[in-house]
Amino acid sequence: MSESHRELLPIATAAQSWAWLRAEFGRHRGLTALALGVALVGSAVSLVPIYVFGVLVDRVREQAPTEIIVGVVAVITVAAIVGGVFAGWASVLISRLGETMLARLRERTVGRALTLPLSTVERVGKGDLLSRVGDDVSVIGKAVADVVPGLVAAVLLVGLSLGTMLGIDWRLGLAGAVALPMYAIGLHWYLPRSGPMFAAERVAMGDRSQALVSSMTGARTVRAYGLEEVHLAEIDRASGRARDLATGVFTLFTRFAGRGNRAEFVGLSAILVVGFVLVKGDLVTVGETTAAALLFHRLFNPIGMLMFTFGEIQSAGASLARLVGVVNIPEERLGAGETPSSAELRLTGVHHSYDEGREVLRGIDLHLEPGRRVALVGSTGAGKTTVAAIAAGSIEPTGGVVSIGGVPLRDLGDDLRRQVVIVSQEVHVFAGPLIEDLRLARPEATPTEAEAALATVGALDWVRALDDGLDTVVGEGGHLVTAAQAQQLALARLVLADPAVAILDEATAEAGSAGARDLEEAAAAATRGRTTLVVAHRLTQAVTADRVLVLEQGAVVEDGPHAELVAAGGRYAQLWAAWEGR
Repeated sequence: MSESHRELLPIATAAQSWAWLRAEFGRHRGLTALALGVALVGSAVSLVPIYVFGVLVDRVREQAPTEIIVGVVAVITVAAIVGGVFAGWASVLISRLGETMLARLRERTVGRALTLPLSTVERVGKGDLLSRVGDDVSVIGKAVADVVPGLVAAVLLVGLSLGTMLGIDWRLGLAGAVALPMYAIGLHWYLPRSGPMFAAERVAMGDRSQALVSSMTGARTVRAYGLEEVHLAEIDRASGRARDLATGVFTLFTRFAGRGNRAEFVGLSAILVVGFVLVKGDLVTVGETTAAALLFHRLFNPIGMLMFTFGEIQSAGASLARLVGVVNIPEERLGAGETPSSAELRLTGVHHSYDEGREVLRGIDLHLEPGRRVALVGSTGAGKTTVAAIAAGSIEPTGGVVSIGGVPLRDLGDDLRRQVVIVSQEVHVFAGPLIEDLRLARPEATPTEAEAALATVGALDWVRALDDGLDTVVGEGGHLVTAAQAQQLALARLVLADPAVAILDEATAEAGSAGARDLEEAAAAATRGRTTLVVAHRLTQAVTADRVLVLEQGAVVEDGPHAELVAAGGRYAQLWAAWEGR
């Protein structure tokens, strides 16, 4: 989907971003004050050698004794060392402050992203979200480490240097200040042009991520339909736009740099001319003029830093706005946490549509009695996965009510995931010790309880065969488990969570023919005694269910036990005949 038509997650306004920054600085008042204080001392001390050098020039012209000259050199040396120490300390403190704030922002962003409704994520696409928690965090992290410490030092150094120049002689100070309007004009020209370009660049990077993610995650489908060229063209378009915007930003920056260089030339020339006139009129000394010129020359780097890092600061600001935008997404208000009277699952008059388009579910009525197992079957696109997501509370239906034990899911509050758990076809094995992967379902689970859950789903033998057993590192960078083993771990987490209602959305589809029966037995063991809704990828799962619901075009067309539906000769009988003759 092109950028102009793709919906994005919210982006914070400048006021909202500043409000977040003020709140974070308020949380770290002590560290903020210490960092600024150390930076101020470091900047002040770094000016001492320049001022003293001016004194040295006058002493040399006056043919002062060698001892005085040695003393001046000693002061310059000590000041340089002290200034360097404080500057380094300030850089460390500012980086620590920035990294602490970024870590909190990153955690809050990921935390909010994990609680976003699935419908929201599907609507905006994973690329926008991934680019925020990936690219945008990286951009801010680079600015915090490489730009912000120098930026703070530059601001303080500019202010102190101008104050020192005015203190030496107000006319020399004013001469140097001639450059300030030129800098201001350059910024006034640059900022309105660069801001929108940086914001567009961040969006383009999200668009590029979306094109890559959608193509990679759907690689099998892309190949099956021969759409490689179409997807490559989309990736090329998104990458080309990101490249063109980056090139445009750099071109704009080089023109801005030229304006800064002109300001430096004018300012230094003004100081030298005014200094010459004042020295000739015996109004200032050569040393004072030298100190003023050196102070201004010393400003080339900090002022250049201020101006030339505006691009990175604006880019980081655009990224900050995107992250704060996610953090500020209002959370849906949950109910008071009522307790269901039973494990009965009901869907009453459920309708659902995506993006206000065609309804994918049309008046679904579904009743699962406590402890019963119901299989949901139907052709691809019938709406089975949507029913499962709605029954699990992952998606809010556009119409109708879903309840457990007479309590609507919205009124379960934080107790929702203790009442209903969904296991999908796409399970994930998290990097780390295997037991910690299982404890995602119940953090306080003991190794004995974890082994009991693994035994229930038939996974204990292969887990014990691992080098470190439950402590074996699995996932990325560790022991790689098979698709069937990953499903067993997901089912073991279900056992540990011990919900009243279990939703299995094609949870045995990845086993393949060889491991299908074992995984189906594992699923049956994990859900024994629970109210269970099974989206049946394999119709052998429907055979063992208490009831079978046949879904077509978003509506239930048949409902009954397997044998009765086969005998009825309807849609289910057709599906069963096709399955047996596959």
